[in-house]
Amino acid sequence: MEDFTDQIILITGATRGIGKAIAETFLQAGGTVVGVYSGNDVAARAFATHNQKYASQFSLHKCDISNAHEVETLFTDLHSTYSRLDVLVNNAGIRRDAVLALMDSDNWQRVIDVNLTGTFLMSKQAVLFMMQNKFGRIINITSPVARLGFTGQANYAASKAGQIAMTKTLAKEVAKKKITVNCVSPGFISTDFINDLPKEQLAEYKKLVPMRRFGTVDDVANAVIFLAGKSSSYITGITLEVTGGL
Repeated sequence: MEDFTDQIILITGATRGIGKAIAETFLQAGGTVVGVYSGNDVAARAFATHNQKYASQFSLHKCDISNAHEVETLFTDLHSTYSRLDVLVNNAGIRRDAVLALMDSDNWQRVIDVNLTGTFLMSKQAVLFMMQNKFGRIINITSPVARLGFTGQANYAASKAGQIAMTKTLAKEVAKKKITVNCVSPGFISTDFINDLPKEQLAEYKKLVPMRRFGTVDDVANAVIFLAGKSSSYITGITLEVTGGL
């Protein structure tokens, strides 16, 4: 594993599921993790307790990433604490499933606000911070739903496709500043994000995966660590799929 000692890593949705695995992998690699979560204080306390041996390497911050003012306040605090930001992982995301004809407009907008606008707001502030040191890695957690489309997930698919398009554009805009921007696209990963689905639906989803299993959070974390490292310095604007061949 690459050494991330003296690097500052900002991760949204850091206290549960994939985000938690990503955060813990960076901690194990020596990084300083700034974990952002939206409101689940119980999960945040559990994360802190579980990673107590790394207490000097992380801090947790509550922030609604879809709210521009809260994001700006978060980065003001970061600027007062750290002289640099090396890695941003835009991991936070939500689902509000329904077929499009019956989808509540509020559920459409909330998914777009968190998944897509949240990525924009966090990336905007991160780029300004990273440009000061002419180095950075931005990694957006997207989804194969962006290219496949799943029934009942028009809002989620649109938000994830938007992330990919934004990634390609931003990668070109900041390449000269030695900032890379990439996506990691996890398929079906065993987390609460999909485990709340009916068992019959999960069984059908598993049949779609050529490897005939769901991925693990560590599968995703390993991909993120790779794109965040020095060995990926010539990789930008791409989507790395972690899907078992989906």
